[in-house]
Amino acid sequence: MSNSATQMLVTATSEFLRRFPPFDRMEAEAMQYLCERLKLAYYAKDTPIVTPDMGVLQHFYIVQRGKVLARGRGEVGVIDYSTMSLSPGEAFPIGSVTAQRPSTNTYTAVEDVFCYELPVDDYFALMRMSPTFNAFCTQYIASLLGQSRQQLQAEFAQRAAEQQTMNSPLSSIIKKEPVFARPETSLREVIGIMAAGHIGSIIIVDDEQRPTGIFTQSDVLKRVVLPGVALEAPIAAVMSPDPHTLPVASTAYDAVLAMALYGIRHVLVVDEGGRLKGVVSERDLFALQRVGLRQIRQSIETAPDIGLLCQAAKDVRQLALNMLAQGVGAEQLTQFISALNDTLTRRVIQLNLDRHDLYGIDWAWLSFGSEGRDEQTFSTDQDNGLLFICTDIMDREQTQLRLLDFARDVNADLDRVGFPLCRGNIMASNPELCLTLEEWEEKFLGWIRTPDPKALLNASIFFDFRPLFGQFHLAHRLRLSLLKATQDNRLFLRMMAQNALSVLPPLGRIRDFVTDADIEHPGTIDLKKFGARLFVDAARVFALSSGVAATNTAQRLRLSGAALKVSSDESAGVVEGFNFIQLLRLRHQNFELEHGRAGDNRLDPDQLNEVERRILKEAFRQARKLQQRLKLDYQT
Repeated sequence: MSNSATQMLVTATSEFLRRFPPFDRMEAEAMQYLCERLKLAYYAKDTPIVTPDMGVLQHFYIVQRGKVLARGRGEVGVIDYSTMSLSPGEAFPIGSVTAQRPSTNTYTAVEDVFCYELPVDDYFALMRMSPTFNAFCTQYIASLLGQSRQQLQAEFAQRAAEQQTMNSPLSSIIKKEPVFARPETSLREVIGIMAAGHIGSIIIVDDEQRPTGIFTQSDVLKRVVLPGVALEAPIAAVMSPDPHTLPVASTAYDAVLAMALYGIRHVLVVDEGGRLKGVVSERDLFALQRVGLRQIRQSIETAPDIGLLCQAAKDVRQLALNMLAQGVGAEQLTQFISALNDTLTRRVIQLNLDRHDLYGIDWAWLSFGSEGRDEQTFSTDQDNGLLFICTDIMDREQTQLRLLDFARDVNADLDRVGFPLCRGNIMASNPELCLTLEEWEEKFLGWIRTPDPKALLNASIFFDFRPLFGQFHLAHRLRLSLLKATQDNRLFLRMMAQNALSVLPPLGRIRDFVTDADIEHPGTIDLKKFGARLFVDAARVFALSSGVAATNTAQRLRLSGAALKVSSDESAGVVEGFNFIQLLRLRHQNFELEHGRAGDNRLDPDQLNEVERRILKEAFRQARKLQQRLKLDYQT
């Protein structure tokens, strides 16, 4: 073959590979080296390409055209946990070639297939030459995940910048009509308007709606109560005159500067004629900035009423978007969302304690499900309960009634703040979930002794509990009781393992993914049911069998993996797979909520780019490895 023809083949090969990771980021010299040494081979349909019987492999393979089926040894004729298809651009078998051992899988051409083949000596030379290729081969999923996270970061950074720019005109920041009063309006009426509307300030305007003053919550104490001003006095007598105004065309930066210069918390926005168009508060500008956790926590912990907590809940979501833009990982992000939601819940509880007498009762507010695991995403409802102690001298029924009355108000206020009521009534206001420590222990033991389908479902929800408020040691006692009952109970653990294996990863034999055929959600994958749940269920079984007290899925996988002698690299791969699915859920939910739709977990894999599709397949493979371990350990 002539030099020109050879160079044309090298160029064509490079153009093809540049469409896929890690070749899209590979160094120019390394790419030239690779493309010069690749040979294209043809495999007819149903032809084995790599088998365990071939011994130590002599080639590294990259699919150029067609589909290759990978199947684990010994899986023919049984429930299939270990098959997956490989598409153009995907390489195999990475682990076996790198470790210089026989393949543990059989790779077969599903249809007529062309594969690039790289001699093993050239493979190791390429690893030495290219840090990008080396990282890909030695840290496969971590390498892909890092690349995907960079793409996600760029995407969210642009969207966050659009939403957060300090160059935004004040007209775009004003979200509602201003509340105002006339100078002659009585103090009593003004304070009533502010209380009814849960607002912190009111503007005083003249007959042409031009601002003449402002009255705020802080003015009530220092300008009314302490001086002893009568409530029938006109508001003009106690307002702050000549409030600072800015034209409607001014920017958020202009408002921030005015607040800093004049020590004020509100800027009035007026039109060309000086007429009031709206109010921009310190809080409004707060939502535009990349604020920190401490600032939001402070606003929640000092909120005097539920109305302000509703705004704080929106701040939480905005800050979570900022963190996505900064490249924060899913594990940290879901824990962050859960931590701030915990703070919101605690403040709701504290506000309700002012209206309920629970003196003399030892109790704890429990969270279940995703909040119990520190894994809340943008879309979440309530899953909670109450645990209390009833001494011999206490009336158990009356004590429960006091707690239920309290719980109903807390559940209702949490719904107002943005945590919808649970459709399944898994809430503390449900008498079946407001129980003494002994009753909770007996309930748990009943599910463990008789692990029927309903009991297993309950265990999957309620065994992931965490205390949020009250006497935390009560929850600790319940946890110790649970672990003591489950750790050596092989029957219960085997039934839990079977339950965890009832849903399989949606990996296709021919197509990359098996999607939903439901007419309401065609071509989608429910990333909660067929993704995150696979990791959550398996991690729960491993934790209960190993005596691990953690409820967070990633922590359970790491801690139980160490107890079960699983290598740290294997555990890390599983955790990375789970975290990537969580990251896709967060991204999708945020997109849905931004467009006014209920944030769900349904993803169309065709909308993913090549890197994301590759990692999602690998994440599902990691879920399947977990299920294979369950199957092996419990002979299911």
